[in-house]
Parts: sequence; structure tokens; C-alpha cells
Amino acid sequence: LFVFSVIIIWFMLAYQFILFLLGYLYGFRSERQRLALERDAVPLPAISLMIPAHNEGIVITHTLEALLRLNYPKDLLEILVVNDGSTDDTAEQVEVIALRDPRVRLFNVPKEFAARGKSAALNRGLLHCKHDIIGIYDADNLPEPDAVLLLAQQLVANPQLGAVIGKFRCVNKRKNLLTRFINLESLAFQWIVQAGRWRLLRMSTLPGTNYLIRRSLLEELGGWDEQALTEDAEMSIRIYQAGYLVKFIPYAVTWEQEPETLRVWFRQRVRWARGNNYVLEKYITQVFRIKPRAVGLELFYSMSVYYIFFVAILLSDLLFITAWLGLVSIRVPGPYKEVWTFAYLLFILEIVIALSREKEDSPLNIFLIAASYFTYCQLWIFVVLKAAYDDFIRRREHLWVKTERFRVTEP
Repeated sequence: LFVFSVIIIWFMLAYQFILFLLGYLYGFRSERQRLALERDAVPLPAISLMIPAHNEGIVITHTLEALLRLNYPKDLLEILVVNDGSTDDTAEQVEVIALRDPRVRLFNVPKEFAARGKSAALNRGLLHCKHDIIGIYDADNLPEPDAVLLLAQQLVANPQLGAVIGKFRCVNKRKNLLTRFINLESLAFQWIVQAGRWRLLRMSTLPGTNYLIRRSLLEELGGWDEQALTEDAEMSIRIYQAGYLVKFIPYAVTWEQEPETLRVWFRQRVRWARGNNYVLEKYITQVFRIKPRAVGLELFYSMSVYYIFFVAILLSDLLFITAWLGLVSIRVPGPYKEVWTFAYLLFILEIVIALSREKEDSPLNIFLIAASYFTYCQLWIFVVLKAAYDDFIRRREHLWVKTERFRVTEP
């Protein structure tokens, strides 16, 4: 069993390494695609940007100001803030901005339907959008001026695309040690997993923000699943079931807040893990029918990633204890110390090179990558256990847990 576990770890590392190489190369290819679209000057669509907002007074004005600075024709853009039962001054702040710029509109979700989660707010808001392309931004986002333009160019250039997604960056990455770890995690995920999967399989998955999606597709699919805690992961499955693609555009960038305390991080990540539990239960028998089969397998891997990572960390910990500390004896001889060391160095190397795409491969970040395995990665064990306990033992109701916001910092 132990030897089999080591083989599994190596299989996962090999696959991750392939994604890493392809993702790195895709970075260069995407820049060439960007230049080609700029040269061809494709016609731009009219877009409705939706911002679901529940008690977002601490950040909403900064987000709207960033959206109003977008490099996009004013007559082709509307910004709809979906006020989902806020009890702070979110609505008042939006109304002030709407008075001076007609692109901004406020929709107050009726009281009897309010505060039911992000998916419900988006479904209500969709009914009030004017245009055929829908963009989603969280209320803490600060998109770069060309973000929506770059996404729109890609979407209209390829009718196979049901949605296009940009890259998100951590605006408060220097706040403390936790936000530095999250910054490394998010960049590694996007440059290795999202970019690598697109280059290998023409597949990416929706994030919760900084994406455009066709309204016709949303209506065909029946909108967002209001039971889903991770509406992005759930919608991604249905987009591929419908025969469309989701493309990752790494140069369309938004900046978002990340949790600054361990308590906020833990609650957010447990919600993500529980959301994946829901998606896994809902689609485990359907996902393998998606064509091509490789995409279906990758979507299954994506749905199961929390448990795969959980098992991988535990096995890696066991290998470390066995190989280096000698606290467990293994009867089957093998180069276990060398196996663990090489895997650990490969883990560091992949992330360092991914960070180099953003010029963030500093000595401090390299040190943090090396330390993250023994610290940050281990926290996910408790996240997965808590989510499994809530869903499979306690059978707790799925309630949306809003991520706490902090004072805005400019990127």
C-alpha cells in the first residue's frame, strides 16, 4: 500500500509538471493572441457587468470607481449593482455614484428574496440586465482598465467560447504572512492549472469574478444553481455539458482582497470545500459523459481536488516521517528519502517559475514557497475534514458565508 501511495504521488507530480510546462508556454502564446486581436480590431459587444453586493459599504465605492475607469465604449457598458439585502450604506453609496454616471444602476433585491446567497442575487439581477454579454465582478474587485476589453475581444472572436475568464491578483498580498501565502497559491493555481489545462485540453473553470459569459447560454442553462456554495465550479460543469468552452485569458487582470486573518480564511475555504462536495455529489455520474472524455476526467479531478490534495498531503507527510525522521519503518526497501526530496524540490521549482511570469520570484517568495509545504499546505487538512464533517456527518444546511472585507488598498 505504501509503495502504491508513492506511485500515486509521482503520477500526480508528473501530471502537474506537464500542466506547469504547458501553462508557462501558454503565457507566451496568449500574448501573441492579444496582439493579433488588437491588430484585427474585432467589433465589441454591449456588456452588462453585475456586482452582487451584501453589506459591501467598505469596498463598493472603490470598485465602482475602478469599473468606471474601464477602457470600454461608454454606450456599450452598464454596471448593475445587485444590492442583496444590505443593512449598511451600500445602496446609498451606489446611488450617489449612479447620479453622476448613468452607466451605474442599482437594483435592490426584494426583501422576501434577499440574502439567499450569491447565486440567487445573480439570478435576480440577470432579469434586469440590458445586454447579451454578462460580466461578473465581486464587490471588492479593482479591475485593470483593459480587463473587460480584453475579455470581450476573445469572446466575440470565437463562437465556441461560452465564457472567458481573466486572472485575479491579490491586492493586499503584502499585508501579512497569510496574504503572502495566498498570493503564491493563487498565482500557482492560475499559471499552472488554469493556463496548463487550457493549453492541454482547451479547458478552464470559472472563478467567482472577472469573467464574461453569454446571456443566451445562461438562459439555456437556467441561470446559476442557488443551492451551490461555489456557483462558479457548478456552472463550469454545465457549460461543458452544453458543448461550450471556458478560456483563460491571463492578461485580463483584476485585483481582489484576500482574507487577512486565519479565521476569515478558514471560513471561506470551508465554504469552497463544501461547495465542491455539492458539485461532486451532483455530477459524479454525469461528468464522465462529457466529450471529449479527457475533459470529463479533468472536471472530475477538479471536483475532487480537495480530497486529492488532502490525501496527497497526508501521504507526503507519511513519506517525510518515514524517510527523514525514521519514526515509521517500512519493510519494502526503496529510495524514499530521495523520492520525497525530489518531489519537494519540484514543488518549489514549479511555483518559482510560475511566479517569474509575474516577476514575483523574489528571495522572500522563494523562501515562503519552501516553507508553505510545512505550514500553509497543512492547513488544508483541517479545511477538508471540517467540510466533510459538516456535509456527510452533521448534514448541515448549505448557507452562504460572506467573506469579511477590509479597508481597500490600491494594487
